[in-house]
Amino acid sequence: MNYKHLEYFWHVANSGHLTRTAQQLHVSQSALSAQIKQLEQWLGTPLFERRGRKLLLTQAGYLAKQHADRIFTEGEQLVQQLKHGSTAQPSVIRIGHASTMSRNFVETFIEPLVAQRNTYYRLHSMTPDQLLNELGNHQIDIALTNSQVRVSAEQLWQSRLLDRQPVSIIGSRCLRVKQLSDPQLKQQPWVLPPENLTIRAAFDMLSAEYDWQPEVVAEADDMAMLRLLARDSQSLTVIPDVVVRDELDSGQLRRYVNLPQVFEDFYAITLKRPFQHPWVAKLLQAFH
Repeated sequence: MNYKHLEYFWHVANSGHLTRTAQQLHVSQSALSAQIKQLEQWLGTPLFERRGRKLLLTQAGYLAKQHADRIFTEGEQLVQQLKHGSTAQPSVIRIGHASTMSRNFVETFIEPLVAQRNTYYRLHSMTPDQLLNELGNHQIDIALTNSQVRVSAEQLWQSRLLDRQPVSIIGSRCLRVKQLSDPQLKQQPWVLPPENLTIRAAFDMLSAEYDWQPEVVAEADDMAMLRLLARDSQSLTVIPDVVVRDELDSGQLRRYVNLPQVFEDFYAITLKRPFQHPWVAKLLQAFH
């Protein structure tokens, strides 16, 4: 294999633009394109697909880029080690997570990475649609979300339930509530998830069943914001325990009672592909 061709492919894969890369490498666009085509012919598979003006990696291109990352990173580390006595950063694992999910859960998920000092990782906060797009374009290696993704034989995604966290009534007020039928829960101020979320639907059903007559003072679909509102507004909320773990431990918030059969689910989404980043399997194994 001609490693110069591989290097040209690697630069284009990183930028996603043929013209821009040709300018940076001081070669003509046609020459750059021709050398990538020679590499594709040698490997026997296309490495890019064109969408508009942008080049996106195919599955084979994603695999080739992973190998190229290691090859050229190792080369750079060799130069750094011999010339300067230091090494460059190791290969990176890219983790996307839904912007609305618990940061405490994300931190728990990456604990094995944190424990490995020589491992480099990137965290990206996104909307659910962005997570799927970035996975499909091979820009992240795994996605974490608190909403299920529909999968089928025709789709690229595979979804795995990592954990189910109980949902509780949480607040900073000094109430003596031990059961859902407690009269103290009537006519209290609440900060709640919006009506399109499962937790809110469960709360509304219980509210009608026990005649709570809640005063809803705020809504937020972001768990971190609900945590802050519950802590600072003297209002009650319904939230997974993991979200307010630190506040419960410090006594800033109190857990009153669990909502029966109500859970917040946490999923890992990956692409159906034969070659995964080696850290993906290690992180998932921690949640067997």
